[in-house]
Amino acid sequence: MERLKSGEFASAQGDTLDAGPHSSAITSGKIAARVLSEITAEIEPGRRIIKICALAESKIKEYGGTPAFPLNVSINHIAAHSTSPRDDKSEIPEFGLVKLDVGVHVDGYITDTARTIDIDGTLEGFISATDDALTEAITLMQPGTALGDVGDAIEKVIKEYGLRPIKNLSGHNLKRYQLHAGKLVPNVRKRGIGNVEAGEYYAIEPFATTGTGTVVDSEYVYIFENTGLDEPLEGMTEKLRKYLRDRYGPLPFASRWIGTSNKDIDVIEELKNLLKAKAIRGYPMQIEKKGRPVSQTEHTVYISEDGPIVLTKMD
Repeated sequence: MERLKSGEFASAQGDTLDAGPHSSAITSGKIAARVLSEITAEIEPGRRIIKICALAESKIKEYGGTPAFPLNVSINHIAAHSTSPRDDKSEIPEFGLVKLDVGVHVDGYITDTARTIDIDGTLEGFISATDDALTEAITLMQPGTALGDVGDAIEKVIKEYGLRPIKNLSGHNLKRYQLHAGKLVPNVRKRGIGNVEAGEYYAIEPFATTGTGTVVDSEYVYIFENTGLDEPLEGMTEKLRKYLRDRYGPLPFASRWIGTSNKDIDVIEELKNLLKAKAIRGYPMQIEKKGRPVSQTEHTVYISEDGPIVLTKMD
């Protein structure tokens, strides 16, 4: 997802620690791992996707966390930013790849983890490619390592499987209340993008495809984020701006999370007004350019002086 501009929500931006992962980050990682494991067991053909999203988000809260972003359920050629809208009727298909991307925060400490499920067992190579690329990337996340070298390793592993990495999707540095905190972990080799440093948190997420290795924005937008705009608007649009800012701060939210008992209020129209006023930004669903299947695997790691600590592995 896109990053907040410098200075937005400055009061919520946290610190980078160098004395081991914060206890809230450890708790967040355990919750994310548990929810991802439990939701994976719910994936079967015919299941309503909106019910899977609601179940995952309720489990995060039940276990003591808060969703850091809406559950992403991305099927086949859909790579990212896919969550159910209100009244979604879509279902898990009979075959193909289903990507589950879970984000949790505890007191602003975010962890982010994902895996891919091969529904009918015919595309296992995709999953092996991103699983192995992630494993290789994690071993390289040592203090002083060039982030471009990590991308180079991811690219090489994925190509060994005869697939292409998605070059315009990347892993990302995490800070308190910041899902994308500046540094990137590319899925291909890049130069001059900085080094890994002790005390940092990273979400590393290789993507693989048989397509072009590029994603494009679709017309569908179901995930949004506040921009930090302080300029007052009018009427119901202003009330919604304040509500969204107070409720979600700098973190992404789903259109289906916003409801009202007043039938005279058109929430979708008000979201359009907020987009036009640049009080919020949308995250279009991203799809592989040629419509080919995409796999994803992701963990969040903390960088200690001795190397990476994976926060989102099951115990």
